[in-house]
Amino acid sequence: MATHKLVEPQLATPSPDATNRTGSRGLPAALVSEHVQRLAVAAAIGAGLWTYGLVMDTVIRPLTVSVQIPRANVVIDAMAIVVSLLMFAYVRFSNDSPDRKADAGLVYFVLNAGAVALLNVLIELSAVTSGLGVSWNTIVILIAAMILPATPGKILVASLIAAATDPIAVLIAQQYGATHAPLVHTLVFYMPNFACAVVATLPARVLQRLGRRLRQAQEMGSYQLVELLGRGGMGEVWRARHRLLARGAAIKLIRPELLGAGTHDEAFTMLRRFEHEAQATAALSSPHTIRVFDFGATADQTFYYVMELLEGRDVQSLVREFGPVSAGRALFLLRQVCHSLAEAHARGLIHRDVTPSNIYICRMGLDYDFVKVLDFGLVKVTGGQSLETEPRGKLHTTTGTPAFMAPEIILGGEFDQRADVYAIGCVAYYLLTGQPVFEASHPRDLFALHLQAAPIPPSFRTEMPIPKELDALVLACLEKDPHQRPKDAAAVLDKLRQCRVPEVWDSDAARIWWERHLVELTDPLSSGALALESALVAS
Repeated sequence: MATHKLVEPQLATPSPDATNRTGSRGLPAALVSEHVQRLAVAAAIGAGLWTYGLVMDTVIRPLTVSVQIPRANVVIDAMAIVVSLLMFAYVRFSNDSPDRKADAGLVYFVLNAGAVALLNVLIELSAVTSGLGVSWNTIVILIAAMILPATPGKILVASLIAAATDPIAVLIAQQYGATHAPLVHTLVFYMPNFACAVVATLPARVLQRLGRRLRQAQEMGSYQLVELLGRGGMGEVWRARHRLLARGAAIKLIRPELLGAGTHDEAFTMLRRFEHEAQATAALSSPHTIRVFDFGATADQTFYYVMELLEGRDVQSLVREFGPVSAGRALFLLRQVCHSLAEAHARGLIHRDVTPSNIYICRMGLDYDFVKVLDFGLVKVTGGQSLETEPRGKLHTTTGTPAFMAPEIILGGEFDQRADVYAIGCVAYYLLTGQPVFEASHPRDLFALHLQAAPIPPSFRTEMPIPKELDALVLACLEKDPHQRPKDAAAVLDKLRQCRVPEVWDSDAARIWWERHLVELTDPLSSGALALESALVAS
């Protein structure tokens, strides 16, 4: 299934109907989905209760009351069990939209009420008990009102139908010899049913009010949040839609409490850091750098910026799923990574968190294996202060990813673009071997290896052929002394262009690979981003 990535590997993508527009009942799709999942639980509980009733009618009552339960009771119990199980399976496993499932829940609710009404009448006709009292349908109505995500109008109609099943069943029973009672008396006797039907609209009104507030809270400038895609160290990433344009986007947002801000100053520091990330990324124009469309802050101090929505895999997920890549493909990908970072370095910026999870391999139009470099959140200005406002002594313990961190950053000393060059070497190593340069169970031990241990050449850790010049370039990037490394990403890019491999890898070769391994992302009519745009145009 397609994945969408900006911070971490993405969650499975639900159907467009479920995620890309507000539900027909005026509620956010996420809220409808949550309540529909409760409907599955309610159906399972219903199956259990009807099973209990079946056991009571076939075993317990005949032994204790010494009365033969009508066969019709058993049939109703059994059919109700089957319907409940079918409802459970439909909600849990069907690909239908949450709206359709919620409507099916209303039908299931009415069918349960009808079954209860029939049992009430059959019990009275069989003289098993007398004086039935308040019908169980009052409970059915109230429970349904708390579970079903429907408008007050739909809940009222369904509840009134459910409430009417008891008097209707009585009228039918009278045609078969039951004791005749005036219609007015019957309606008065079942008045609690109708009272509960009116009360049932109150939870629906509360749900609608909460839904409106949630939609308001999800509006970010001209964009509206649709679906949570993932969480990372600096915040959350949401699929979003522009309220006027038929274009999908991704919004990264940060609330200070997500990172444990305890004071106003800490919250301000985090928001400033997030703002600098947006500014640094927006200043870059390489096609291999994630594009930023917009950024801003909400009234509740939630900072956000809007980025392009990508289709594909990050390098970490790609290697984990399919193993290390060939030397030709590694060169093809690394050249694009260096293209993005070379521009950043030319502008005096250092990424500081070049990792497999921050390099995204996507489909971009007709191009495959198109690289996007993400998350410039730890960016530093060469020869100046970091865009962070944390004290220098804390940076090496709080920023970056240990497995891809240059020795000079670990030591907390001064560093320049060659820290990114070291990370490029680590990423290249991971691409070629499927393993990090060094491995340890604790970050402290990993830091020690980066500071002291000599890396094993990547060609020694894989059975796939790696040209000598590429092997040597990776080791050059991994030199402990930054002065022994290529001076920046542009220098690495020049050396990558000089590497020659027997296998030619380009966008056409990538397309063939994607059609074999990521087929769901090769059809323009079914890709998530285009499906999102189509849904928005249709709405």
